[in-house]
Amino acid sequence: MKKLLIVDDSKVSRMVIRAHVKAVHPDWEFFEAGTGEDAIKSAAENKPDFCTMDINMPGMLGTDAAEQILQQHPEVRIAIFSANVQDTMQNRATSIGTIFVAKPVTEKSITIVLNYFASGK
Repeated sequence: MKKLLIVDDSKVSRMVIRAHVKAVHPDWEFFEAGTGEDAIKSAAENKPDFCTMDINMPGMLGTDAAEQILQQHPEVRIAIFSANVQDTMQNRATSIGTIFVAKPVTEKSITIVLNYFASGK
């Protein structure tokens, strides 16, 4: 069974991501966090295989949280979901070893993320 950590300060966004992924992978285990700090703690406790991460959240940026998670758990595959589509954000996401996927979360964007998760690094 695979584990997915969903990180977003919007409960609605977390619910949408979970619903889309669960429709494809009903056997996966899901964890959620609303801040980057909570995501780092959850990654240490729950050892997820995959993670979706928002950028703009209270406290630390999602890209900074993703970078810390990858330093501690390099086996985790992380997809950055964000409505902030500036080149600097996309380049930052790529430079730390994640993929950037523009919000809103749709079936198409979830498919991109799931293909990334399945493909390895």
